[in-house]
Amino acid sequence: MAHVSAAERRPQLIKAAIDLMTREGVAAGSTRAIAAELGVAQATVHYSFGTKADLYRAVMEQITEDLTARIERAAPEGAGFEETVVALAHASWRTVREETTHYRLLTELSMLALRTPGLSEAYRDYYRGMGEVTARLVTEAATRTGYGLAQPAGTIARFFLAGFDGLTLQHLYAPDELSEDIGLRALVSATIALAGGRLELVEMPAG
Repeated sequence: MAHVSAAERRPQLIKAAIDLMTREGVAAGSTRAIAAELGVAQATVHYSFGTKADLYRAVMEQITEDLTARIERAAPEGAGFEETVVALAHASWRTVREETTHYRLLTELSMLALRTPGLSEAYRDYYRGMGEVTARLVTEAATRTGYGLAQPAGTIARFFLAGFDGLTLQHLYAPDELSEDIGLRALVSATIALAGGRLELVEMPAG
């Protein structure tokens, strides 16, 4: 059998891990099971990634890269800032509806990461990356359209992601199409209002 380098084997193992864990859940994603999914020795997984946490990090990165690429392609050319935000949010939600199993896998990995040494850092990196991508899209849209942001792009991104993550969890575990539609439209409206300085922020009690 021809030798396959670690660089060539890594994407194959990532795909095998995604296929297996999407089908059977994260708990089934042992290095032995992932190796069996691809038909290679268990040692091949460790040789290619080092640890299971490293493999799981690569899985999160690959899914995120695939989903983000779909969203970025949805950015309309020549549109205004608000229209661009609506289009990107719509594309993001479409990926949730069309790639539900991948979002469920990301959710399972995030819950596992909270209590798994080595994986918690991987998830922090994943979430930080999502924030950076969203902030970049907001910045690019504002720059292209000459739109003055009333809040830092990072703040706007975190606000949007907080609401979007909540809607995603509801869709995964307690779906309600009408409520989801209203919730998404309200979130996008609030995000645009925040970006434009039109969202009135209430005072919160100190402490």
